[in-house]
Amino acid sequence: MNAKPIQTLLLALLLAVSGCEPTPPPAGFAGLGGQAGDFAQVKPGKVFSFPADHGAHPDFRIEWWYLTANLEDTQGQRFGVQWTLFRSALAPGSTETGWSNRNLWIGHAGLTSANGHHSAQTLARGGIGQAGVNAVPFNAWIDDWHLRSQPGAEHALAAMDVQAHGDGFGYQLALTSERPLVLQGEQGYSRKSDAGQASYYYSQPFFTAAGRLQIDGKQYQVKGRAWLDREWSSQPLAADQSGWDWFSLHLDDGQQLMVFRLRGAGGQHFLSGNWIDAQGRSTPLAPGSISLRPLQDTAVAGRQIPTRWAIDIPSHALHVQTTALNAKAWMAVGTPYWEGPVTLTGSHGGEGYLEMTGY
Repeated sequence: MNAKPIQTLLLALLLAVSGCEPTPPPAGFAGLGGQAGDFAQVKPGKVFSFPADHGAHPDFRIEWWYLTANLEDTQGQRFGVQWTLFRSALAPGSTETGWSNRNLWIGHAGLTSANGHHSAQTLARGGIGQAGVNAVPFNAWIDDWHLRSQPGAEHALAAMDVQAHGDGFGYQLALTSERPLVLQGEQGYSRKSDAGQASYYYSQPFFTAAGRLQIDGKQYQVKGRAWLDREWSSQPLAADQSGWDWFSLHLDDGQQLMVFRLRGAGGQHFLSGNWIDAQGRSTPLAPGSISLRPLQDTAVAGRQIPTRWAIDIPSHALHVQTTALNAKAWMAVGTPYWEGPVTLTGSHGGEGYLEMTGY
């Protein structure tokens, strides 16, 4: 699901530049449970339109373009890469140019190895060309970070380039896929609570990736698998949901699994997921068919974070445990969270990504 919104202090500083007054943060984790007000509502039955839906949706309050990759170099060393761009709207429908634009943009980048974890954040106001998203040709950018279609690509997400950098790290990868996009939830309508909160959500989980990484001045040639998520909403959480645990998993038999747990008050958690077969057909998983159990905590940044998990989907004979490549994969950004690559053991082998917020 993967939204990491902007801190109240940051909002105050950016709004001060444009002469706007910040409002108190709404309810729920990082404000994502606040009432949507005049923003557009997520409703079942949407008919997705591509390539238009690859672009921004200014009538909605928040959206993100999010990529993770599980990579290996020529020596067998494993790495993980994350690239994310968020649009957070202060008012619905804002498309003005210049400083009157009411959109804020934030970029997150991460690079994980077995021995270290690097993260970076960059920020921008909308309307001044510093950040944005074009649907055709597809280009999502903030400063000199980008995720964009390669020239001559058959369609917007068939062949892409991604790059980002921060203190002590950087990466440049080429992404290719001949598979169709996957609609998550129920035909792209992804429920987040029993009270009706939801998002529009689709993925491209079948990317192959190749390129290079830089860590503390050393370069690595890498290749592997990557997963792109697109999601937008105006109220993606309920007011009592304190955070989430989200998995995107590549199974060794060619199938994929997306599953998440939203943590509610009093231990009332909301679970959801989709099983994606090797041909890209997506089947929603009923909440009662999913078991996510923390197995082991790690002390990270003064918190206890569950970095080993058991995942059981009996309807698909899946019973696995996840192990983090680096249990200290802490994204030290404005609203910090844990995010890093994991491997699977048990009924299925594989790899993927785990994101945990609100700890």
